[in-house]
Amino acid sequence: MMEADVAPESRYTSTPGPDDIIRTDNLWKTYKMGDEEIHALHGVSFSIRRNEYIAIIGPSGSGKSTLMNLIGCLDSPTQGEYWLNGKLVSQMDDDELAYIRNKEIGFVFQTFNLLPRATALHNVELPLIYNGTPSSERATRAKKALEQVDLAQRMNHRPNELSGGQRQRVAIARALVNNPSIILADEPTGNLDSTTSREIMALFDVLHSRGNTIILVTHEPDIAAHAHRILSIRDGRIEKDYTNKR
Repeated sequence: MMEADVAPESRYTSTPGPDDIIRTDNLWKTYKMGDEEIHALHGVSFSIRRNEYIAIIGPSGSGKSTLMNLIGCLDSPTQGEYWLNGKLVSQMDDDELAYIRNKEIGFVFQTFNLLPRATALHNVELPLIYNGTPSSERATRAKKALEQVDLAQRMNHRPNELSGGQRQRVAIARALVNNPSIILADEPTGNLDSTTSREIMALFDVLHSRGNTIILVTHEPDIAAHAHRILSIRDGRIEKDYTNKR
């Protein structure tokens, strides 16, 4: 690994560059606990270019989960700007954020978050149902997404008929089905054994090679090592930002 030159966070301007899929400028997140203010993020600024593969890593309480929630439009910053694919999402209301989440972000969670009584195909179709895609198009796109993760042969199986690795592949297919701007993966191997974890991380390598922008949130250094760039978070600040020489 070689640490890149990291200029002060103030180098960022508000408007993202043409190659930036993400730009944050002086992001703060503050929670009030009675009379006390807890600063989960302290003025975080960074950019992510299209087709980057980046890991956000840090110990418990570092602020990485808070940052993930902001990147995923699950929460809004107390202060600062967040641009996603040219849109200033930090100033959007809840309805606008819900639209952006569905259109721009493909989520992959540690616990898969699949509907237990729905088939793999139907689980992958869910984002398309939410955005009003016609049923005939939904099936075609969901099948294509399952093919991308080598699971087309299991499309009619329910989650309890699939292994943990297969369930995560269904979740990844669901993340891909809307052709999102970014894939945001939160501890995607946390519930998997070592062998299956390696298979899932190999799949992320393939997806990145096909042009997907991947943001991986993890506390595990060996999982973060699959990324090409690593942001290390500590005490709500970016401690290190370096290129991973794999």
